[in-house]
Amino acid sequence: MSKVIMICASPRKKSNTMAVLEECAEVLESEGLEVEIISLRKLKIDSCQACGRCAKIKKCKLDDGLNEIIEKVRTADGLIVGSPVYFGTARGDLMATLQRMGMVSMASDQYLSWKVGGPIAVARRGGHTATIQELLMFYFINDMIVPGSTYWNMVFAHAPGEAPSDEEGIKTVLRFAENVGS
Repeated sequence: MSKVIMICASPRKKSNTMAVLEECAEVLESEGLEVEIISLRKLKIDSCQACGRCAKIKKCKLDDGLNEIIEKVRTADGLIVGSPVYFGTARGDLMATLQRMGMVSMASDQYLSWKVGGPIAVARRGGHTATIQELLMFYFINDMIVPGSTYWNMVFAHAPGEAPSDEEGIKTVLRFAENVGS
């Protein structure tokens, strides 16, 4: 069975970002895929130190929980990340996560190459497209496959529980999930 790892970058326990990822997970599971959602909420992921040790040890030398995520992603077939938009961009801890994952992949076994997935941005008003573009850089430089949808993977929501009321946004990300699962 194929597996997709989803990473939620929201610091909130019951976030709109997590709600969106959970809906996508239902679609992926209905396509016969195994799904695991990993929350960064309780982790403190440090930025990459560009030390180069990952080339020799095939993992990151920093011990903050990221190596466990890397191993899960390494054995999965897909990776979807969801981020709330803060000040017009993705959350810093997600970017640190992705940059370190990318460094380990590029310096060792290119484990990210040909994985299928993409980003989802959730925000109150704006910054969605800048966040999607920022996150896409990770996918493209790591030789990953990003399926499209009927629009960009963005959902408008602010107050807890608002995400499902953005019908067009939810329809878009669910179509994206179908395309990941195909």
